[in-house]
Amino acid sequence: MFGKWKNMGNWQDWEDRGRRASRNWGWRRPKYNIPVNIIENEHEYIVHVHAVTFPKEDIKVTVTDDMLYITGTRNPEDLHPNFLLQEYPIKSFERSFELSHRVDKEAIQAKYDNGVLTVVVGKTQEARSPEQEVHVE
Repeated sequence: MFGKWKNMGNWQDWEDRGRRASRNWGWRRPKYNIPVNIIENEHEYIVHVHAVTFPKEDIKVTVTDDMLYITGTRNPEDLHPNFLLQEYPIKSFERSFELSHRVDKEAIQAKYDNGVLTVVVGKTQEARSPEQEVHVE
């Protein structure tokens, strides 16, 4: 497996935290959580981070031990807007994913285009090996 959501807990805990944080709505997404899609193909994992409104210069991708960290910061003009609904963070975000032995940490690439950060994480040669069928006698 490529990675896990860190510190998310179970769905009920997440929903309860959101409910307590919101005055006007029944549920609110945690501020550090921006949308991420992860695609797996034969040779790599492709991570799409939807970091709309975050400047490219303020987004960092780092690997420490077996963790991939993706962070972003920005300095908005209005720190306390009167939101009717908030689904994107105002100032910063952090996403982290646990990397497995199937990932080539040396072959990680990132590109930012139109508000979407694309991180390509190559698989090791071992992970790319085709399945072998075992004959059952």
